[in-house]
Amino acid sequence: MSSHALAAPPRACSQWQPAHVHRLHAHLLVSGRLRGSPAIVALALLRAACRVRASPCLRPLARHLLDGIPHPPPQLLHAAARLAYRLHLPSLALRHYLALRTRHPAFLPPAPAIADVLKSAPGRAAHAHALRVAAHAVDARFLDNTLIAMYFACGDAWSARQVFDGMCDRDVVSWTSLISGLVQNGCLLQGLHHFASMMHSEVCPDFVLLVSVLKAYMELDDLPGATAAHSLVVKSGFDNELDVVITLTSMYAKFGCITSARALFDRVPTPRVNVILWNAMISGYSKNGLANEAVQLFKQMRKVARGMTPDSVTLRSVILACAQLGSVELAEWMEDYVQGSEYRDDVLVNTALIDMYSKAGSIARAHTVFERMHMQERDVVVWSALIGGYGVHGHVKEAVDLFEDMKRAGVKPNDVTFLGLLSACNHAGAVEKGWSYFHFMKHDYGIEPRHQHYACVVDLLARAGHLDRAYQFIKDMPIKPEMSVWGALLHGCKMHGHSDMALAECAAQHIFELEHSNAGHYVQLANLYASAGMWSHVAGVRVTMRERGVSKATGCSSIDINGEMHSFHAGDHSHPRATEIFTLLSLLSPTPAGGGGGQ
Repeated sequence: MSSHALAAPPRACSQWQPAHVHRLHAHLLVSGRLRGSPAIVALALLRAACRVRASPCLRPLARHLLDGIPHPPPQLLHAAARLAYRLHLPSLALRHYLALRTRHPAFLPPAPAIADVLKSAPGRAAHAHALRVAAHAVDARFLDNTLIAMYFACGDAWSARQVFDGMCDRDVVSWTSLISGLVQNGCLLQGLHHFASMMHSEVCPDFVLLVSVLKAYMELDDLPGATAAHSLVVKSGFDNELDVVITLTSMYAKFGCITSARALFDRVPTPRVNVILWNAMISGYSKNGLANEAVQLFKQMRKVARGMTPDSVTLRSVILACAQLGSVELAEWMEDYVQGSEYRDDVLVNTALIDMYSKAGSIARAHTVFERMHMQERDVVVWSALIGGYGVHGHVKEAVDLFEDMKRAGVKPNDVTFLGLLSACNHAGAVEKGWSYFHFMKHDYGIEPRHQHYACVVDLLARAGHLDRAYQFIKDMPIKPEMSVWGALLHGCKMHGHSDMALAECAAQHIFELEHSNAGHYVQLANLYASAGMWSHVAGVRVTMRERGVSKATGCSSIDINGEMHSFHAGDHSHPRATEIFTLLSLLSPTPAGGGGGQ
């Protein structure tokens, strides 16, 4: 391979992986080819490294490639600064950039290159350097915009606003840098306030700014504000921008408006749908409990977008859907797909697989996935996922043993870890062990219990029949009990019949005050009254439900046939093979089942 050939990396580099560049660097070092024309070869290597995914294996190349070049040309310093920025080496990026500006003052890198390096550098040093560079024909407004973005990237919203307030000439990029930065740093209302100010100026928003505004309304759970922003998107003519469609799809899915989300998704021609839009829709289905739709859309993605590779987000969204469906067969199909993909060693994907198998009832397969992971990859999330899996299945010994292994591995538990332990104790009826773990988490680890922990302890005590102890525990809580806490107490009362109707009524009253539209709790209370023969009270509960417009959800069951889930609701005849199903049922049973005779 000649140095001339290396000077312009072929287009095939776009298919390279970081390991390819790393091996090429090692080969050139061993073969001595970096000695002849080091600047040309080094430039080719740096350009190749900038085209592949950022990876820690490229850091030795970024740090030492220029060591043997006494007078690197400006293009080489520029490429080295860009690579250092991409690899999150801010000090090295700034060092190369300062060398470039000092030794080659006439060479001005493209504006994005300056922005990248400044954003990666320590804030004050970059700001001071930007002021010095401003004298060399660099657009001052561009530098101010870059500094605003840099300060927000460092989490310094105050300094970003100071730069913005000091600007005399603000364009749409200035407003976008400010508002997007505020939104990304959690200052949602401030961001929307500045957006309102901008709308009273002569500057018109672009689609990048409107995406940030939509995200702000989405984070604030403000559906009316979000729909108003959507109207502005349409009025401004940006409704066909792919980034806008992605954000709108995610937004409507988050608000539970899944039909609107799907309508936006379907408007985009299939060749234009990128992996992020697929993810938005698949994830939207999964998070709204429409697991079967999520799996079917993933299968459609594989069929119609064969050239597109699902990423980690795609796989985790589909794994979540498989976990909801609870089918071991579907779970195994999903794991087989992951094992054939480039994400088979992805920590987040494997953690999702552990959770999926736990919920599908195959804790042994969950442990197999755990064992397959390298020890250094097992962070607190991985350990907690498996402990939680054992907890759901009531395997208290295995959960405790795993917790001890976790401590020996030097991994500090978090609140989710203890939730798994409490769940294990709850399902196994290990009251005192669960009680000790609850106090252990705060006294030994300084972890403040959340509502889920309190609810789990109440459920643990109530299931074991310690209803008075559970009620006293609730009264002693340092935070106001939420519905899950009172719901656990009511469920415990139901398990132990009508032994303490006054306590059950007390729990129900608190639940109805917190959420009066949940039919399940009304039904539990009515069943308690029925078990005690208090039929007038049962009738009273039903009257209250009618007055408040609360209706009991219809029963639903699902079955997995050849990897496809079929769902059936009580009294529902919408299944495409409903006629065959109910005809067969009428033959098997002398009386029509499930209301099927009314067809």
